[in-house]
Amino acid sequence: MNFLVRTIKNSLVTRNLELRTFLLFSLVLFVACGDFMEPVESTPKPTAYEFNYWLLNQTYLYEEELKDLPEKGDSIPLLYESLSDRYTRYYPPSKSEAAENQMNTSIVEGDLGMEYLVIYTEGDDHPYPILISRVYADSPAGRAKVPRYGRIISANGISMDGYDSKMVYDSIVDYSADISLTVFFDDSLLQFDLTKETVYAPTVFLDTIEGITFVTITEFKESTADREKGTFGELRAYLDSTAGVSEPRVLDLRNNPGGLISQCLPAADLFVKEGLLSRRQFVSLTPDGKRTHQSLDVLANPGDPGENGKFLMLANRASASCAEIFIAAAKEQGGIPLAGETTFGKGIGQSQWKTLEGGLAVITNLEFYTPKGNTYHKKGIAPDMDCPEGASRTCALNAVKTLYGNSPKTQSAKMSVAERAIKESLLASTKTTIPAKSFDMGGALDSVVHFVNYPYSP
Repeated sequence: MNFLVRTIKNSLVTRNLELRTFLLFSLVLFVACGDFMEPVESTPKPTAYEFNYWLLNQTYLYEEELKDLPEKGDSIPLLYESLSDRYTRYYPPSKSEAAENQMNTSIVEGDLGMEYLVIYTEGDDHPYPILISRVYADSPAGRAKVPRYGRIISANGISMDGYDSKMVYDSIVDYSADISLTVFFDDSLLQFDLTKETVYAPTVFLDTIEGITFVTITEFKESTADREKGTFGELRAYLDSTAGVSEPRVLDLRNNPGGLISQCLPAADLFVKEGLLSRRQFVSLTPDGKRTHQSLDVLANPGDPGENGKFLMLANRASASCAEIFIAAAKEQGGIPLAGETTFGKGIGQSQWKTLEGGLAVITNLEFYTPKGNTYHKKGIAPDMDCPEGASRTCALNAVKTLYGNSPKTQSAKMSVAERAIKESLLASTKTTIPAKSFDMGGALDSVVHFVNYPYSP
């Protein structure tokens, strides 16, 4: 028995020794042949310039320009600037995140969360011209209950009287983190101690003037005061809360530079029962990175709260791009009349692309048509009811009365001097706001930030 056990143990030791010898030999062979075992890189990694050159060639709308695109170079910004389309642009890695936030959200860094107008009223007993015109609910000013239509008397102890008050106030707000405001409202002086913070500004505002509700849509962003549903969510919430309203209302899209397609089309759908909302033709990439041409029709879904209301749209020369997509759908399919001026005329859109080096490319690759198949690029959308003296709210009120008769409601006679001044200013204003670089952060943007594999071959 002991002999059998010793024999088995000797056999196991021998086998273990043979196995160790084989593994050691295999390891030596693997190391010796390591150069032959390395994977061969099939394609070299492109430079940042090469990637952006390739991306433009695959996605840029105006194909006839691509033959003149410089294939070799060192400056990516110059590559983009060589194209005629001013909306196609590049943000380097150091600026890409900020640009992406500005295009997709309504974030305002370091803000109190309120807007003001400077109005000098003749015969006014108060020589303080800074009047609070809007207060954002979810902001330092909103949470502190700073009153809308209040008059700012002082900021950080400095009086806000006189003709230089705007410059002084802006300087205090720009360079101070903590701001103490004295506000005159309802015959009382109120004190507010505020600390600036990052604010998600609303993009839908309400004003009632002469009994008519004006619903102002400033832009179309995916993350606003409604963080999850953006401008669409704000507008939907308002319409849901006023589903039983039968009085006419004005949708004010003046100076709206546009925004995200994923916002303006669902917003337009709130007012359209059925049919085509928008048609687009665009350049895109196939899964293997090839250039392809496609088209897409977007249809309305029934059952939304704005479909049965009485509305009028108000637009001006600075209503552009995604705002024009909204206007075209509501006008041609929703039957909502348009008053004001012919719109800007930007019937093209852009997609956002993350580049290999961490930059952000915004490339024109879409062209839009109205539901009836009309192009409005470089033409604009003409109003049904023109405003010869400018696209003011006074013109909109006259249009409402022409279309729907006089409103049964009357404006409350009990208003403070500040409230009356603000509403009179809002009523008469025909200001057209077109930035020096028109709609660089607006437009009609594909909300998807694309990541793309680069099938580069030398």
